[in-house]
Parts: sequence; C-alpha cells; structure tokens
Amino acid sequence: MNVATTCPYCGVGCGLLARIDASGAVQVEGDARHPANHGRLCVKGSALAETVDLRGRLLHPLLRTSGGSLRRTSWNDALDRVAKGFGKVIEQHGPDAVAFYVSGQLLTEDYYVVNKLAKGYIGTANIDTNSRLCMSSAVAGHKRAFGEDIVPGCYDDLELAELIVLVGSNTAWCHPIVYQRIAKAKERSAPPRVVVIDPRHTATCESADLHLPIKPGTDVWLFNGLVAFLFQHGAMDTHFVDTHTQGFEAALAAAQTDAGDPAEVARICGVKLVDLLAFYAWFARCERTVSLFSQGVNQSSSGTDKVNAIINCHLLTGRIGKPGMGPFSLTGQPNAMGGREVGGLANMLAAHMELDNPMHRQIVQSFWQSPCMAERVGLKAVDLFRAIEEGRVKALWIMATNPVVSLPDADQVKRALARCECVVSSDIVTHTDTNAFAHVLLPALGWGEKDGTVTNSARCISRQRAFLPAPGEARADWHIVCEVARRLGFTQGFQFEDVHAVFVEHARLTAFRNHDVQADGLPATRRLLNLQGLAHVDRQAYASLSPVQWPVTSDGEGVARLFADGRFSHVDGRARFVPTPARMPAHAADRHYPLILNTGRVRDQWHSMTRTGKAPRLTGHIAEPFIDMHPHDALRCGVREGELARVQSRWGAMVARVKQSGGVLAGNVFVPIHWSGQFASDARVGSLVNPVVDPISGEPEFKHTPVQVEPFPVRWYGFALSRRALAPEGLSYWTSIQGDCFRRYELAHRERPPECGAWARTWLGVSDPDAADWLEYEDRSTGVYRAAYVIEGRIESCMFLSSRADLPSRHWLASLFVRDQLEEADRMALLIGEPAEPGVATGPTVCSCFGVGRDTLCEAIRAHGLETPAQITAHLRAGGNCGSCVPELRQLIAQVQGQADA
Repeated sequence: MNVATTCPYCGVGCGLLARIDASGAVQVEGDARHPANHGRLCVKGSALAETVDLRGRLLHPLLRTSGGSLRRTSWNDALDRVAKGFGKVIEQHGPDAVAFYVSGQLLTEDYYVVNKLAKGYIGTANIDTNSRLCMSSAVAGHKRAFGEDIVPGCYDDLELAELIVLVGSNTAWCHPIVYQRIAKAKERSAPPRVVVIDPRHTATCESADLHLPIKPGTDVWLFNGLVAFLFQHGAMDTHFVDTHTQGFEAALAAAQTDAGDPAEVARICGVKLVDLLAFYAWFARCERTVSLFSQGVNQSSSGTDKVNAIINCHLLTGRIGKPGMGPFSLTGQPNAMGGREVGGLANMLAAHMELDNPMHRQIVQSFWQSPCMAERVGLKAVDLFRAIEEGRVKALWIMATNPVVSLPDADQVKRALARCECVVSSDIVTHTDTNAFAHVLLPALGWGEKDGTVTNSARCISRQRAFLPAPGEARADWHIVCEVARRLGFTQGFQFEDVHAVFVEHARLTAFRNHDVQADGLPATRRLLNLQGLAHVDRQAYASLSPVQWPVTSDGEGVARLFADGRFSHVDGRARFVPTPARMPAHAADRHYPLILNTGRVRDQWHSMTRTGKAPRLTGHIAEPFIDMHPHDALRCGVREGELARVQSRWGAMVARVKQSGGVLAGNVFVPIHWSGQFASDARVGSLVNPVVDPISGEPEFKHTPVQVEPFPVRWYGFALSRRALAPEGLSYWTSIQGDCFRRYELAHRERPPECGAWARTWLGVSDPDAADWLEYEDRSTGVYRAAYVIEGRIESCMFLSSRADLPSRHWLASLFVRDQLEEADRMALLIGEPAEPGVATGPTVCSCFGVGRDTLCEAIRAHGLETPAQITAHLRAGGNCGSCVPELRQLIAQVQGQADA
C-alpha cells in the first residue's frame, strides 16, 4: 500500500508515495496529487529508497565516558542525565545558561514542543535553528515590509508569470522541481522571460533569457536602481502606493541617492549597461512578474536590506497578491517555514507572535498556562556558540543538525563545544563532526519513521507519514523533549498522547486571540497565520490530512495568495517601504586575501551528506569537494586544474581539488558546503567562512569571505575502490564516497611509500596475496603503480597511484565491481589502466536518474547529430525523469558542436 508523505530535502516540499514491496525493499515515487510537484521528483527525492538502511544509524542512547568513548545506556538513564545536566545549570546559573540548537529537518510538532519548553517553561529564548543560516533574512524582510513573515504567492504563479526573476538562486540544482515548472512555462506559446541574477554562471542560466553576473554584494544597488528607474519611467502604481503602503518617499530617496544613474549602477554591479537596462525595461513592462530569491540574497551581512530592496520593487508597482506576481522566498530546508510558524527562532514566539511584544508574550503564556515566559530575545546561532565558548551558556541540546560543519568560523564551534559542560545531541547517525563532542547521544526517528507535518516555501502544510518501523530504540523528537520536560518538573503542558495532540494545540494557538477587531475587551491581534480550520481535527482527519496552504479558514479551505485586498499585517494594514542604503560586505579582499569565497550546494548532495552520502546514484555526478576558480586566478595562484589546492581565510583553511568550470568571475572562488569529516580529510568550508552577520536577521555572510588560494604540494595522487571500508586517516588528503558495491577513495600524500606494493597490500587489507589473485604493475621511472585484489574471479579492491593527478577513469573501474566474474581482458585492462574495448568508459555521471555518463553522451551527440536535450532523451533516456541534468545536456551539445566546427 502506498503511503503519501513528503520529501525531506529542500523547501519545495514535494509529495511522495512510499511503499514496501513484497521483497521488503522500499519504493518511492512522486505523488501526482500533491500541488508542489504533481508527481515529479528530483534525483535526490528519487533516490530516497537508497538512504533508509541502518548503516551508521544511532540506534540506542549513548553516554560519553570519562575516557572519551561511548557506552550504551537505557533511555531512563539517558533522559535522567539530560534533565540532571540542564536542571543543575538552570539552578546554579539561571535559565539563560542553557540553550537549544535545532533544525529545519524537524517536523513542526517537534519544533513546537521544544520551543514551548524553552520559552514558556524554562524561561529562556536561547533556542535557535540552522534555518537561521539560510532564510532568517527573508523572515526579517517580510516582517519589516508586511508586518508578518509571509510568502504571499504560490507555485502556480510561475505558470502565469510574464517575467520570472531568479536572484541568488541556482534553482536548477537547489530547487529542481521549481526549475522544471519554470522550464515547462517556457514551452508556452507566449513564454515568460527569465532573468538570472547571480555572480556565477550556473546550470540555471542555461534557460535564461538574460544573465546578470553582478559582483558579489551589489544586489541592493541593482534593485535600488530598479526602484529609481521604475519611478522615473512612470511604472509606479500610484493608487496602490498611496492607499496601501507607507514610507515610499524615504525609500525612493535612498534609492535615488545610491543608484539614480543606471550607468553608475552597471559599473558598481559589474554588468553591461545594455543588459541592465533590458532587465529594468522588462520589469517595467511585465505586470505579471515573480521575483524568486534564495541564499544568494539571504546569506549576507546586508541580507535583510537585499530582501527589502526586492520587495520595494513589487510594492512600487503593486505586483503582489495577484496571480502571476509577487516576491517569493525559496526556502532551503523541508520545514524551515514550519519552524518559523511555531517560533523556532530566538527572536520569535509561536504563532507568528513577537518575543519583544508584551501583549504577545501574555497571549502565549495565557494559552500555554505556563509558569513563566522568556522576556528578551535569545542568542542567535553565531552569537550562541560564542556565548558557549565564553562560558555564559553551559548546557546545549542540539537536534538534527551538524553545526561543526555548517556554521561559519566552524573551528570556533569546535572550541565552544569542547568547553561546554553538557552537550546533548538528538540525531539519527552516530558519528558526525558535532556528535564527537556530545556527552549524551539520543537516537531520533528519521524520515520514513517519524510522523507529523512540514510547511513548504509556499505555505503548504503537508504530512510526513511513517511507513517504516522505528529502528532500535529510536524515538520521536517531540516525545523525547516531553520526557525531559517532565523530569525537569513540568508535569503539566507536556502530556501529549501522540503527534496529533501536538498539532491540534499548535493550530489552536494560531487562532487564539487572532481577530480583526477588538473582542472581549482585548485589543485586536490579527495574524495571517491562522489554522482555525484545523484546530479541532480528530485523529482520523489528521491522519488523512491533505496538503493545504495556510491560512486555513473555518471550513478547512486554504488560501493560495495573500494581500490581494491590499491589507497587510501591520496594525494600520499598510505595507512598509523600507529604505535600503547600499553598502559593501564588511570584509573586503586585500593583498593577503585577494579572492572572494562563495559557498553553496551541488546538484545531487544535501547538507553534510549523512543521508545522500549513502546513495550510490548520487555520488557519480560530483564525487569530491572542489575549488572552482577563474583560469586567470588559478594561474596567478600557481594552481592547476585537477590538482590540490589550499584555501585559507582569516578564520580557517581547507583542501580540495581545483576546477575551472568557466562559471566563476575573476576574483572569486566557489566551494560546495557538503563535505564533512566523515567524507573528507580537510574539506569543511565552514571553517573558512566569515562569521560576520546581518545586524537585523543574524544571518551569516556565506557568500563573501576574503581568501587566498595556494598549491597543496603532494608527491603522489591516487584512488582506491574497495568492497569493504578502509581507513584513510593519516594521509595528507583523502575523500570517501559510496559507490555501487564498493566505496571509492581519492587519495594524495606528501611522501611516496618506499615500497608501493607492500604499502598497498597493507592499506587494502591483503594479508596473504598468495591466497588470491594479486595483480600489480609498477613503473618507478614515471611513478605509476596499479594493483588489484581478486578473490575467486571477483574483484575485491583496486588501487592506482601516480605522481600526476591525471589518473584512469574511476567510472570504468566501478563497472567491474558489479560483475560476479572478471574476464581475462579485464585483468589485463586493470594492469594497463584503461578498458580493453573502446566505449566502455562512460565518464563522470551527468544524468544520475539513469546513470548516463559524459563520454556516452558526447559520443551519442556526435554519432547521431543530436541537437536538443529531447533528442538525447529519446536516444539515452538522460534528462527524461527529473530534468536536473538538462542544463548540462545543453552544455554538452554546445561543446560537441563547437569541437566539430573547430
């Protein structure tokens, strides 16, 4: 039987149908009835079934011994230890000496319970979330402009728009199903124009009508310039501005002061004036305009101003709340918005109420009937870990996140956790960079096992439903928190029987004293977040709840678009224009750190890879961390493509392989965020990242860190494929990734082994090479060494070493591991270092859905004269499922055609 649930990855919130087949294997497909994706899935969602095994799972409560090892314990012992640790700190140092750091991976019900415990019972607002790192600037911008954290539109607006503006978003890779909806809209007889505003030329640019590669940090100049242009050219909706907004004159004055001259804006932003004016003219002419923005806007020391600069353009033209138009924040995590609904940030209360508003505090405390209420804003993420290192916060509970990898200045997070008296971690995996510092590890339920709700970027509440049994002793996060709350003495307020009871209380709170006019002698406190239509659902109705956009009316119906009536959530009902004076990022490049680091995601991986790192289908596209540079910068830094380099900032350093994609502006470098200590020797890019934050939102500056790049000299490069896990620690450089039937290791070291054969046998665990086939070849003059270990005709492991970085194809060798028996030609090929037959080497994976490699695609394009992605799909299926690889297919077509014309 299919179980309707929701994807655990990005904020698109795609619906899934999951089931367990007769063999016990999990099957996952898209839910055609879900409004977010209508049955389509990206490759990460399609590969979810490959990630639900129990390898590496935290299955039992663990305690850290005085010697540093972990020992299994009972739930009672573990929960008592947590309650005792937190209780002691609270008694001795007060409630603000404890904190919680939670995650957009939690379900809304989990978020609600832990927020209730922290703010209403312990009495501290020191609860923040990793969502602070990706969307808190959007929250702050929404609240300044609208009076409430509101995304006004819906995904259907993408099909109705005349102009789609993508700002700071590689949508094709980070929100693939949104990108596919845009691509589908481009097939209309009157397609929308698409503008991409991004310093990098990404896969998203392949479908754009215009790409504006602005200099990092210049977004406010660009949109202030647009405000000035729209006003000057009569594109202002005067009636809307006069009737429904405040503050226009001040915002216009700031825009004209900074960006009144388009030529000066083009110079500052580093774009061609003709392209800038084309964008401005399109925005002026196209009434149905949607502006989608994501981390490239939010993750900045001026992120909130960037958000408001974009919103100002929509307020000026009255393009909000109507079909096909509006500003649209693309959220990074599956439940970042659900966390915002229940006050998961340190400066918020549940139900979109404000911590610094005495009336809101009274409303929430009255509803909860709680003994106390936090009265001041808590510590935001970066400040929280500084307070831990300084000793002001002495107990910390981390849930479903890995801050030693994800936070900026991540080595400071290490120092903080090492000093903290009591570190508790609720997680689904045992070994992470963060869990190495935990005193208590609590096994939580993961996707497919837990039950509750999430809210996507478009305000759509969906159910995540369990279809797998709880593994080991794992428990739901909300239940774990309730158990600790009762042990802390809070017997009332945490006696929820099940997740349905938590949801209903959350829904009731959103409707509590939420009215348009004064009632019962109490002031009006109108909030658009209102789930009154769900406040009394019974268990059966909750179990069968269909996706619905809030607010949910009394008849249970959702609302697709907000602000259509021109009424906003400020007390006077008017939206606010916000002046956004332009300023450059806090830290500029200098002679010591002349390049600017930008960070972000890759297509097939997620966060710190604890889930996606298990799926072989997701590892073939990009298998190891990289440093993407402009060729001129690489030359100046003395580094070469394919070799290793070290990136260093004032805060830390990392090592990765140099890449020159052609998509990075001179003076900039790009590094992905995903690699942690479980998958690489030294690739945590968070250790480099500038810890300066936006003064309003507290969101860090992930997109602008001054760095230097220098060679990382090694004596040899190599790789190994092995059916069993190996131990690469001690090498100068290594990465590890899961393949199909094997694990792949990329290796390099500063010293060459004195005897390659002996070293290889030891490292691969070949104790008796005479008991099986040990094949090896060495050319000492060139530094080449190859070896393979074969048992009963099946390859067990292989290793290739060279003094140069250009080693044989890993993809051809990977194909040997799926065979039960090697042919004699395969054995010879292993020693030669290349396949015996041409065409066997498929190259790096481009289409992960169907496992189609670059070499296979290029050969088909040449042989058959393929000119479109659709023709490639007809021949090889590539691009025919999620479509995430379609931009790369276009690039390959252009590349092959260019080679033919040369």
